[in-house]
Amino acid sequence: MKKIIYLSLFFCVFNLNAQITQKYILSKYESKVDSLIKIIMEDDKFYERLGYLCDVFGHRLSGSENLERALDWLYSEMKKDGLQNVAKDSVWVPHWVRQEEKCELIFPMQKKIPVMAYGGSISTPKEGIEADVLVVSSFEELKEKAALAKGKIVVYNVPFINYSQAVPFRFRGAINAAEVGAVASLARSVTPQNNSLHTGMMIYNDNVNKIPHGTLNSEDAELLHRLQNRGITPRLRLTLLNETLPDFLSWNLRGELVGWEHPNEFIALGGHIDSWDVGTGAHDDACGCVATWAAVKYIKDAGLRPRRTLRAVMWANEENGVRGGKAYRDQHSHLPHSLMFELDAGCFRPSKIGFSGPDTIFSIVKFFEPLLQKIDSITVVRGGGGVDIDPMVRTGVPAMSLWTESEGNYFRYHHSEWDTFDKIVAQDFKKCIAAIAVAMYLYADLPVDYLSFIKQASH
Repeated sequence: MKKIIYLSLFFCVFNLNAQITQKYILSKYESKVDSLIKIIMEDDKFYERLGYLCDVFGHRLSGSENLERALDWLYSEMKKDGLQNVAKDSVWVPHWVRQEEKCELIFPMQKKIPVMAYGGSISTPKEGIEADVLVVSSFEELKEKAALAKGKIVVYNVPFINYSQAVPFRFRGAINAAEVGAVASLARSVTPQNNSLHTGMMIYNDNVNKIPHGTLNSEDAELLHRLQNRGITPRLRLTLLNETLPDFLSWNLRGELVGWEHPNEFIALGGHIDSWDVGTGAHDDACGCVATWAAVKYIKDAGLRPRRTLRAVMWANEENGVRGGKAYRDQHSHLPHSLMFELDAGCFRPSKIGFSGPDTIFSIVKFFEPLLQKIDSITVVRGGGGVDIDPMVRTGVPAMSLWTESEGNYFRYHHSEWDTFDKIVAQDFKKCIAAIAVAMYLYADLPVDYLSFIKQASH
């Protein structure tokens, strides 16, 4: 009876006056949040764990021994932390292996050109491909010059303005080049960083001939373009040897802080533990995994047990298939989830909490701002989400994510050799943990019937 009266009082206060609701949250939680932030900001344990994960296990491409060794270590560390219900959930993941990569300019001069295959690319013949080059700046230009592309290596020289503008040439560049008869394709790296190679996922269309597809740096893409503009047709010898092996049995990892009132209502928060096979995936997304795990552990260490269960999750495959997120949906969508949270924006200075879901819940989350701003100038905005949580979100579960301010550096490191632990600033990383811990604790503990709001919004 006491619980029913308490819930009714909260809803009446919320509906009556938003300012009163704000005061309620501050009065009930401010001292707890202060203690939680203090514990996090004074401790380096998870920063050191992140360094150990990156430096000892290295890159963690799906199907690799590195990923499996990292998951085993993380499982044991979660157990040591005293998280509840620590478990591995099976996931069949893609297993693509990079082998040999070479590219040489052989006309009008001889020059070695650094090159990297995109994930999922087929191989060239073992002896490589030797062909003239056609450089284009857009898919529209490629279509206009289709008659010139047959038998050539198409090079997309598209300067980086932003990720969404540049990434299509990586993602479907091989399809478009093959449609006009090219024998291979290369795209300028999707990064503002000079002298850098950027890998990532690409796709094929079963109705179009499959050709090898890779990346070259901005300097060499510009060189080839300048030669072509001078009336010279450059010629390359390209070797990309890769192998796609049978799917591999891997794991999503999870551990919980079980709620005291609604133990079977879940708030899942995490990142993807896989990375590309260059660098060590520090910002993408080791830090997201460790920060969300840390948030749950620090809530526990602060003696705060929320009403609902917080479940830290490390999804096994995001980079080349989203198998981890899909498996989580298939295995856990029968359980009531009131929120899915993801950090996959790097662990730079936290700037925004994004939320996607019913307006009523967003209005409540907006009240978290004064407490979040004890950490940094963090605002609550519309628009949360993430690749790993999207399969569950599509079932109707609200989404939340942490946005960070990288000052343009995220895409300098992303999917490249540059994404290593030394790029993580300890203070920023701990602020990310604190922002997640505060938001998740408040969301998990408030006497709000989220599931009813979600159900109402779906009708």
